[in-house]
Amino acid sequence: MSISTSDFRNGLVVESDKGLIEIVEFQHVKPGKGPAFVRTKFKNLLSGRVIEKTFRSGEKFEEARVESQTWQYLYTDGDLYHFMHNETYEQLGVGADLVGDNSRWMKENSNVTILFHNGKAISLAVPLSVELTITKSDPGVQGDRSSGATKPATLETGVTIQVPLFLEEGEVVKVDTRTGDYLERINK
Repeated sequence: MSISTSDFRNGLVVESDKGLIEIVEFQHVKPGKGPAFVRTKFKNLLSGRVIEKTFRSGEKFEEARVESQTWQYLYTDGDLYHFMHNETYEQLGVGADLVGDNSRWMKENSNVTILFHNGKAISLAVPLSVELTITKSDPGVQGDRSSGATKPATLETGVTIQVPLFLEEGEVVKVDTRTGDYLERINK
Protein backbone atom coordinates (compact mmCIF):
# COMPACT_ATOMS: atom_id res chain seq x y z
CA MET A 1 0.00 0.00 0.00
CA SER A 2 1.41 3.38 -1.01
CA ILE A 3 1.40 6.20 1.55
CA SER A 4 2.66 9.79 1.50
CA THR A 5 4.34 12.01 4.08
CA SER A 6 0.91 13.32 5.14
CA ASP A 7 0.16 9.80 6.46
CA PHE A 8 3.22 9.73 8.75
CA ARG A 9 2.62 8.78 12.37
CA ASN A 10 4.92 7.59 15.16
CA GLY A 11 5.57 3.85 14.97
CA LEU A 12 4.73 3.58 11.24
CA VAL A 13 7.08 1.22 9.38
CA VAL A 14 7.82 1.99 5.73
CA GLU A 15 10.15 0.64 3.07
CA SER A 16 12.75 3.09 1.77
CA ASP A 17 16.08 2.99 -0.02
CA LYS A 18 17.64 2.48 3.44
CA GLY A 19 15.54 -0.67 4.08
CA LEU A 20 12.79 -0.94 6.68
CA ILE A 21 12.49 2.23 8.75
CA GLU A 22 10.25 3.00 11.71
CA ILE A 23 9.20 6.62 12.20
CA VAL A 24 10.18 7.76 15.68
CA GLU A 25 9.36 11.47 15.34
CA PHE A 26 8.20 13.78 12.57
CA GLN A 27 7.30 17.42 12.04
CA HIS A 28 5.48 19.01 9.10
CA VAL A 29 7.12 22.34 8.21
CA LYS A 30 5.62 25.06 5.99
CA PRO A 31 8.25 27.75 5.47
CA GLY A 32 7.27 31.23 4.34
CA LYS A 33 9.09 30.67 1.06
CA GLY A 34 9.46 27.43 -0.83
CA PRO A 35 7.64 24.12 -0.67
CA ALA A 36 6.53 22.36 2.52
CA PHE A 37 8.64 19.50 3.87
CA VAL A 38 8.62 16.89 6.63
CA ARG A 39 11.52 16.69 9.10
CA THR A 40 11.73 13.07 10.25
CA LYS A 41 13.67 11.04 12.78
CA PHE A 42 13.52 7.32 12.04
CA LYS A 43 15.07 4.07 13.20
CA ASN A 44 16.48 1.61 10.70
CA LEU A 45 15.01 -1.71 11.90
CA LEU A 46 17.81 -3.79 10.41
CA SER A 47 20.81 -1.81 11.72
CA GLY A 48 19.13 -0.20 14.76
CA ARG A 49 20.58 3.23 13.90
CA VAL A 50 18.48 6.35 14.43
CA ILE A 51 18.78 8.80 11.52
CA GLU A 52 17.31 12.23 10.80
CA LYS A 53 16.17 13.05 7.27
CA THR A 54 14.00 15.63 5.53
CA PHE A 55 11.43 14.57 2.91
CA ARG A 56 9.49 16.70 0.42
CA SER A 57 5.83 17.06 1.32
CA GLY A 58 3.76 14.51 -0.62
CA GLU A 59 6.67 12.12 -1.22
CA LYS A 60 5.42 8.52 -1.61
CA PHE A 61 6.51 5.41 0.31
CA GLU A 62 5.50 1.78 0.43
CA GLU A 63 4.06 0.81 3.81
CA ALA A 64 5.80 -2.29 5.15
CA ARG A 65 3.70 -5.22 6.35
CA VAL A 66 5.06 -5.96 9.81
CA GLU A 67 3.52 -8.17 12.43
CA SER A 68 4.07 -7.75 16.16
CA GLN A 69 3.90 -10.93 18.27
CA THR A 70 4.42 -11.72 21.95
CA TRP A 71 6.96 -14.46 22.61
CA GLN A 72 8.31 -15.94 25.85
CA TYR A 73 12.08 -15.98 26.41
CA LEU A 74 13.22 -19.54 27.22
CA TYR A 75 17.04 -19.72 27.37
CA THR A 76 20.34 -18.78 25.73
CA ASP A 77 22.56 -21.28 23.96
CA GLY A 78 25.82 -19.57 23.04
CA ASP A 79 24.94 -16.66 20.73
CA LEU A 80 21.42 -17.98 20.08
CA TYR A 81 18.42 -16.86 22.12
CA HIS A 82 15.41 -19.21 22.19
CA PHE A 83 11.79 -18.04 22.40
CA MET A 84 8.36 -19.71 22.40
CA HIS A 85 5.18 -18.22 20.90
CA ASN A 86 2.59 -17.77 23.68
CA GLU A 87 -0.33 -19.19 21.69
CA THR A 88 1.07 -21.69 19.17
CA TYR A 89 4.01 -22.94 21.32
CA GLU A 90 6.21 -22.66 18.22
CA GLN A 91 9.88 -22.14 19.10
CA LEU A 92 12.26 -19.65 17.50
CA GLY A 93 16.00 -19.05 17.83
CA VAL A 94 17.41 -15.60 17.09
CA GLY A 95 20.96 -14.27 17.09
CA ALA A 96 22.53 -12.00 19.69
CA ASP A 97 22.73 -9.22 17.09
CA LEU A 98 18.91 -9.00 16.99
CA VAL A 99 18.55 -9.13 20.79
CA GLY A 100 21.30 -6.55 21.47
CA ASP A 101 21.24 -4.76 24.83
CA ASN A 102 17.74 -6.08 25.54
CA SER A 103 19.40 -9.21 26.96
CA ARG A 104 20.22 -7.17 30.10
CA TRP A 105 16.51 -7.12 30.98
CA MET A 106 15.40 -10.60 29.88
CA LYS A 107 14.99 -13.37 32.42
CA GLU A 108 13.71 -16.85 31.65
CA ASN A 109 9.93 -17.04 31.09
CA SER A 110 9.58 -13.28 30.57
CA ASN A 111 7.66 -11.93 27.57
CA VAL A 112 9.14 -9.88 24.72
CA THR A 113 7.66 -8.39 21.56
CA ILE A 114 9.15 -9.53 18.25
CA LEU A 115 8.46 -7.74 14.95
CA PHE A 116 8.28 -9.89 11.81
CA HIS A 117 8.53 -8.81 8.16
CA ASN A 118 7.80 -11.44 5.51
CA GLY A 119 8.13 -14.18 8.15
CA LYS A 120 11.58 -13.02 9.33
CA ALA A 121 12.25 -11.61 12.81
CA ILE A 122 13.57 -8.06 12.35
CA SER A 123 13.30 -6.43 15.78
CA LEU A 124 12.91 -7.36 19.45
CA ALA A 125 11.64 -5.18 22.30
CA VAL A 126 11.35 -5.76 26.04
CA PRO A 127 8.62 -4.16 28.20
CA LEU A 128 9.20 -0.55 29.33
CA SER A 129 9.77 -1.79 32.89
CA VAL A 130 10.72 -5.15 34.39
CA GLU A 131 10.79 -6.63 37.89
CA LEU A 132 14.12 -8.22 38.81
CA THR A 133 15.64 -9.61 42.03
CA ILE A 134 18.78 -8.11 43.56
CA THR A 135 21.41 -10.89 43.72
CA LYS A 136 24.44 -8.93 44.97
CA SER A 137 24.61 -5.71 46.95
CA ASP A 138 26.27 -4.22 49.99
CA PRO A 139 24.25 -4.64 53.21
CA GLY A 140 21.22 -2.36 53.53
CA VAL A 141 21.69 0.88 55.44
CA GLN A 142 18.96 2.78 57.24
CA GLY A 143 19.59 6.47 57.15
CA ASP A 144 19.06 9.66 55.21
CA ARG A 145 16.48 8.77 52.56
CA SER A 146 15.87 12.37 51.55
CA SER A 147 19.33 12.85 50.04
CA GLY A 148 18.73 10.17 47.41
CA ALA A 149 22.03 8.37 48.09
CA THR A 150 22.46 5.18 46.08
CA LYS A 151 24.69 2.13 45.86
CA PRO A 152 25.41 -0.39 43.08
CA ALA A 153 23.34 -3.59 42.99
CA THR A 154 23.64 -6.57 40.63
CA LEU A 155 20.33 -7.99 39.40
CA GLU A 156 19.45 -11.58 38.47
CA THR A 157 20.18 -10.95 34.77
CA GLY A 158 23.73 -9.80 35.58
CA VAL A 159 23.22 -6.07 34.99
CA THR A 160 24.35 -3.60 37.68
CA ILE A 161 22.21 -0.55 38.47
CA GLN A 162 22.10 2.12 41.19
CA VAL A 163 19.52 1.53 43.95
CA PRO A 164 18.67 3.32 47.25
CA LEU A 165 20.83 2.44 50.27
CA PHE A 166 18.06 0.60 52.18
CA LEU A 167 17.60 -2.17 49.58
CA GLU A 168 19.14 -5.59 50.26
CA GLU A 169 19.88 -8.82 48.41
CA GLY A 170 16.77 -10.88 47.61
CA GLU A 171 14.48 -7.86 47.22
CA VAL A 172 12.59 -7.33 43.96
CA VAL A 173 12.89 -3.97 42.20
CA LYS A 174 11.16 -2.41 39.20
CA VAL A 175 13.59 -1.03 36.59
CA ASP A 176 13.02 1.25 33.56
CA THR A 177 14.48 -0.70 30.61
CA ARG A 178 15.00 2.44 28.50
CA THR A 179 17.31 4.16 31.00
CA GLY A 180 18.32 1.41 33.46
CA ASP A 181 17.00 3.51 36.34
CA TYR A 182 15.54 2.08 39.55
CA LEU A 183 11.80 2.87 39.77
CA GLU A 184 10.49 1.23 42.94
CA ARG A 185 10.72 -1.69 45.36
CA ILE A 186 8.14 -4.46 44.82
CA ASN A 187 6.76 -5.97 48.01
CA LYS A 188 6.09 -9.68 47.46
